[in-house]
Amino acid sequence: MDWFIAFFLPFKLLVLGTGMYFAIKWHYDQIHEAEKGAALRAGGIMAGAFLLLLFAVGLLAFVVSKVLGLDLGF
Repeated sequence: MDWFIAFFLPFKLLVLGTGMYFAIKWHYDQIHEAEKGAALRAGGIMAGAFLLLLFAVGLLAFVVSKVLGLDLGF
């Protein structure tokens, strides 16, 4: 059992490190291949969707708290 850690840890670090390197490289290459406008447009859509969902969750929490009779006054 002593050799397992000595073999497995460097092997795991090598495999995960190689995988992370190629994943980061692939994403970096994809960004440079895509149009800048498309990336900005996608970012804007994602930001808009996030704000819309944030508002919906806040509204849902407010409605549920009112139904449960929680005091929301300051």
